[in-house]
Amino acid sequence: MKKLIGLKKIKTAVFISGKGSNLKNLIKFSIKKNSPISINLIISNTRYAKGLKYSIKYNIQKKIINFKNKKIAEKKILKFLLTKKINLICLAGFMKILSKNFIKKFKGKIINIHPSLLPKYKGLNTHKKAIENNDKFAGCSVHFVTAKLDSGKIIMQKKIKILKRDTIYSLAKKILKKEHLLYPAAINKIYN
Repeated sequence: MKKLIGLKKIKTAVFISGKGSNLKNLIKFSIKKNSPISINLIISNTRYAKGLKYSIKYNIQKKIINFKNKKIAEKKILKFLLTKKINLICLAGFMKILSKNFIKKFKGKIINIHPSLLPKYKGLNTHKKAIENNDKFAGCSVHFVTAKLDSGKIIMQKKIKILKRDTIYSLAKKILKKEHLLYPAAINKIYN
């Protein structure tokens, strides 16, 4: 399937590190006629990210950036973003923390999906924390990215009930389904 680029769609880069289920979901969303975005670039910090296969399937340019030297890595990324005239960055399971300088250059144009009801459980192991703390609810949040980890203004959230029988894995699976609904909805909220 070839990507369709609308004339006025916002050129978007998606940053990934893993399976890329949110990436795939965002690509499918971007192809819809009424979607405000087009996905023009996929960036990964590892060549082992399974999600990179979607760059071939959907004919989207990909760049794999080594983060051994963060400053050099971010310089390279910024160059690609400028060349492709990218106006929005969607972080989708990107496991590197971007520097304050990088974020400043794209202020208000970087969003992230996080698997917890922020401000609760920033960082990793969110499902484990929710279960260990006997929380009644868990969920996911889409937020603007700031220099402070998982602390930017929340755009939208989706909440689910944690059942007694839920494990870290069953909870993760249920929340991922919600993430796939939430990310496009949050983008529509910003741009429509």
